[in-house]
Amino acid sequence: MAGDCLTEGPDLREMGEEELWELINDNRHRISLEARPCILIPYLRQARVLSEMDEDEILSCHNLTNRSMRTSYMLDLLRSQGRNGAVALLDSLMIHYPTLYTQVTGRKPSTEPSRFSGLIKYSELTEYLVRAVTGMQKELQEARREAGRMSARCASLESEIGQIMGQEEKSRCIQSDNERLRRHLCSLQHDVTKLKDEKCDLYMRYTAAIEEKSAVNMRLHDLNLQVYQLQTELQKAQTENEFQKRRSLRCASLADSPQLQEEVKSLRYQLGKMEKLDPARQDILAQDLAEAVDSQVELAKQLGCYREENEKLLKEKQGLLDQKECLSLQVQQLTLDCNMHQKKSTVIQNQMRELQAERDQAYLSRNEAQAMIARVLAEKDTLRCQLVELQEHVFSLQASHSPRKQQSSCDETGAEWESPGSSFEDNPVMPRRRLRRMDALNPMSTSPCTPECEDPPASSIRSNNAEPPCPESLRRREEALYTDSCLETAETDSLLDGYVFIPNVGSEDKHTPRLSSANCSSNDGLSRTSVPPFLMRSRPKAIRVNGRVLSISFQGEALLSQLEVVGGNKTGVFVHQVTEGSAAHTVGISPGAQIVEVKCEQNHKALRMVLEDSTLEEARWALGQVTGLCHLSLRQKQDDYEVLLQQLQSSETSSGDSFYVRVNMSLSAGQNGTLAVSCNDILHVTNTRPTGTEDSWHASQVHPCKLLDLQSGIVPNYYRGQRLLIHAIEEMSFQTKTSQKSWRMVSQTKKKTVRIVSTGRQGRNPLWVSVEDEKTISTDSGDSSASKTCMSLMPYTLVTPHYPPICRPVLLLPSVLGRILDKKLAGWQGFQLCEPEVLSSSEHAAQLQRSEVLEECEQGRNCCFTLQSVEKVMKKGIHCVLPMGLDCVRRLHRAQIFPIIIFIGQSARSARKLRTRLHRHSQSEEQLLTCSRSEEPLLDKLPCLYHSVAPDSWCDQASLLTNLRTIIWEEQKKIVWVEPDLW
Repeated sequence: MAGDCLTEGPDLREMGEEELWELINDNRHRISLEARPCILIPYLRQARVLSEMDEDEILSCHNLTNRSMRTSYMLDLLRSQGRNGAVALLDSLMIHYPTLYTQVTGRKPSTEPSRFSGLIKYSELTEYLVRAVTGMQKELQEARREAGRMSARCASLESEIGQIMGQEEKSRCIQSDNERLRRHLCSLQHDVTKLKDEKCDLYMRYTAAIEEKSAVNMRLHDLNLQVYQLQTELQKAQTENEFQKRRSLRCASLADSPQLQEEVKSLRYQLGKMEKLDPARQDILAQDLAEAVDSQVELAKQLGCYREENEKLLKEKQGLLDQKECLSLQVQQLTLDCNMHQKKSTVIQNQMRELQAERDQAYLSRNEAQAMIARVLAEKDTLRCQLVELQEHVFSLQASHSPRKQQSSCDETGAEWESPGSSFEDNPVMPRRRLRRMDALNPMSTSPCTPECEDPPASSIRSNNAEPPCPESLRRREEALYTDSCLETAETDSLLDGYVFIPNVGSEDKHTPRLSSANCSSNDGLSRTSVPPFLMRSRPKAIRVNGRVLSISFQGEALLSQLEVVGGNKTGVFVHQVTEGSAAHTVGISPGAQIVEVKCEQNHKALRMVLEDSTLEEARWALGQVTGLCHLSLRQKQDDYEVLLQQLQSSETSSGDSFYVRVNMSLSAGQNGTLAVSCNDILHVTNTRPTGTEDSWHASQVHPCKLLDLQSGIVPNYYRGQRLLIHAIEEMSFQTKTSQKSWRMVSQTKKKTVRIVSTGRQGRNPLWVSVEDEKTISTDSGDSSASKTCMSLMPYTLVTPHYPPICRPVLLLPSVLGRILDKKLAGWQGFQLCEPEVLSSSEHAAQLQRSEVLEECEQGRNCCFTLQSVEKVMKKGIHCVLPMGLDCVRRLHRAQIFPIIIFIGQSARSARKLRTRLHRHSQSEEQLLTCSRSEEPLLDKLPCLYHSVAPDSWCDQASLLTNLRTIIWEEQKKIVWVEPDLW
């Protein structure tokens, strides 16, 4: 609808040059962002507004680092072509970017011939449009197929995710059942506790009853004793009464008888009373005894019941314990299943990310292929144009000759022309047709010599005029053609180019002797497959001298058993010993030769391994990869080899290796002299193959201010260190989280244990890219901007020492706190704040193109911090305080300026100390903490070391500034270690 309602803009053919370029310059930014030079250049080349040199400069210039800069430079070149350049650009936009064409010109795009400018002929324009439409259709089909594959892949991933979600739902159900069983187990344990309490109460009651029974028994015993005493007293009283009675009867007088009778009566009364009281007491005691016996029987029965219940409870407890063990095992199994499902989901997510990355890579590859096709087509068109021009030139030269002269020359040499032609037909050598050899004769010519010359290539070989050559000239050119064909045959195998095949030791010499020029015609009929090219030449040894480098070809089966090497990346890898009778000894390899390069074939791929700067470990690995025919490039350095041997014999050095690395993980001290190192330590590796170890290096710690080795020991090599780094990362990822308070307390005291560093370099060891196969070579020779998808973790990174100048710049982080402290620090003696510069548009664009703009300011347009402002302050011999962020570090490193980076750690407590300063600068404590958390992970990605200040090492702003001055003074004396670009 928008396209139908679009109003027609002015006619472009009626507009002048200045109007057209004014229209383009108004939309220059939009064209630079959306248009791709590799798509527009074929049309512009065909319109003859850009040359081949312009195309190479646009696409291959190193100063043009991105697509927008290439497009802008292309517009500048078209501006020099005047009106034709503007019209051709708009025509190309109408073909390839119709929407952009509409936005620029205000006209609807159309492919009608009348709408084009006429810079290209109608037939050429139609052909170009057909190719463009065909390419777009193919691109659309490929995009649809890719979208179909991606949708199918996404559907399969969604089904897998659905299955995983179902498994997670099942695991959740199992977890809910587990929780329910746990609650039931807790209730049962509570019931068991209640039963135990009741049992204890019963035991207490039983104990009290036993005590009461013992008290009753004691009371009964006392009562029995009292009864016995009363009975004895009664018997004694009866005996005395009888005795008194008898006595009274014998000797009592009549006067005393009434008194005795009264006493007798009183005694009898008391005796009767006693007889009446004793049975009652006895009954009471007997009844109490019977009740005590009954209660004892009941208690015994209750005790038996309680014992049975106790046994039942013990059995139930044992069953519950067994059930608890089963449930704990199920819980562990469910936990493992949940962890496994989580890992699977993580793997699937990673796979989806990889698929997305592969899809993006496929899109990039497609765009690059389209650009390459366009470039090839443009080159093809250029060659066609050159061919047409050459043909026209040849036709004009042929037309300049008179037919009479051609007729006379044909009559004079007619007889001679027939005999060489017949003899040449007998010759089995048929030279390959070449385009330049057809330039001498016009195929449309009607000269009388045409029927006689039936073989145009034979009659026009390397001839520059239309007259037939003489027989002697034909014979000489026939010999030259044979020599060229032999040379072309010898160059078919790129891997064996320039070498002579030497068979295994012990085999017979089957080299064919070199053929002389006299009998070349007898052997011309041999095909390339029957006689290999390297059998056509024979030399005493497979040695080719290229300056000072010797290339030797031989069978390298078990190459490490044929020769022994010493040295390293500092001195070079030298041949130390050669086994007598081996293939290496046969071809003449001797000790003292430096191995520069190894070529071999592995898995039907040609491998090229450069050993000139590799370590001894890498060199031995590379030589161990040779399994068949190999080519060694050697350089004779006998003096260097003898110096190395003297150093090894005098124990001055242990090998020829010497390089510095930055450790990206912490390693504790162990047995066999293992060196304890921390993350971000600098090590000097002096031997990559120490004696007695397979996967270790011999390294030393480095003095921070001088290149002096301190404590030395053994550290894991790159590959074992990579495994240890992955293991440390896995332990960190599966470690249980502590509470926030304890984590804060630990985080203030612990040091960094792992630094995650990845690289995009492809190869076995990113520290030394020494192995190149056919795929790597083709990629490097092709598009250098192709994206690399390989990524590997690095336990060590190579570093190079840099000695800082008098005063290094200072960068304070986090940036929120740095803005507050920069002015305070700049007010001290020996420090100055970096001031921004206001540049014009042209100066800003030029410095931005040269990467001299460090950071843009927020104050206004074209106001920025430049490299010149930093250098101006450094020339004064004082520290330049940088009010910038982390992005300026790499730009400063490119200019060989290495700033002192200080990161001030923050916590809630330290942020409160700066509350007043933050409020003055319209900042809050939360913003400071957020900035600190976001910038701290970015420090590990810097190619240099930095200094961290603990949040508890200062109490106020004055003490913090004092600490910063001390740190700057200490960092100024240290060596700066810088990592190379890992991507």
